[in-house]
Amino acid sequence: MSGAFAAATGDGPPLPEAAAEQRSREVRAAFEGLLQIRRVTHRQGGDPAARPAAWELHQPVRAVALALEAAKQPPSAVDATGARVATGYRVTPGERPGTAVVEWLGPPGSGAAHEEEAALTACAAALERLGWEALLYRGPRRHRRLEVEPAGPTA
Repeated sequence: MSGAFAAATGDGPPLPEAAAEQRSREVRAAFEGLLQIRRVTHRQGGDPAARPAAWELHQPVRAVALALEAAKQPPSAVDATGARVATGYRVTPGERPGTAVVEWLGPPGSGAAHEEEAALTACAAALERLGWEALLYRGPRRHRRLEVEPAGPTA
């Protein structure tokens, strides 16, 4: 992998098997950097994992994607034509500033819809440990999604 680190949002290409260990190291380093930013910017003390830092509030898709990837949740992926080729989370911007939406998607026939509720519940638990509130909603065609926003006061 080359270039700057970007958390997997679920709309990128699949990770080659040979690069999995390198990617794991990059995710770990990025997540430790995130926690360090929280330690430095939350001068009141306490657990740095308890609430998002200011930059996370301005880039919730990146922050939520990093939190999910660091929690070892699998991202979905698409091929060069845009066809979904892997089952996992997908993070997109929410309707309101500072929010994100998490869906559980996969290729046709993958069974992603049957995994959706349990997988999104696991994603919500990972996000809540890091100071995000993740509410499970059911939309059109009974499709479930998480709407994610910072939990409680963020200073």
